[in-house]
Amino acid sequence: MHIRVGDQVEVVRGDDRNKRGKVLAVDLGSTTVLVEGIGRVYKHVKRTQKNPQGGRLSMEMPINLANVRLVCEKCNQATRTGVRYTADGVKEVVCKACGAAIRTLSPARKAYAKA
Repeated sequence: MHIRVGDQVEVVRGDDRNKRGKVLAVDLGSTTVLVEGIGRVYKHVKRTQKNPQGGRLSMEMPINLANVRLVCEKCNQATRTGVRYTADGVKEVVCKACGAAIRTLSPARKAYAKA
């Protein structure tokens, strides 16, 4: 999984299709992500001492990880991602559309260096 907290993603399926937002949380157990401004629902809250007015509280709900794609900063597209090793053995996440490196996953290793 190449999506992390703070990444810019675009929703590819569902009611919020083609909307972009920043990832706030990732849950690996249920493979869901919480995206800022996406999947908003109303939670009806009773009056309490903590919330004396009560009413409807708007909040984001997690969406499935398969319904979002990482946005490449170079080509500005929601794209599939892959992994490759550079010539010096650094493992990095790459954009499948333009081939640009998005982030490094691990430092250089001699076993994967092409020399």
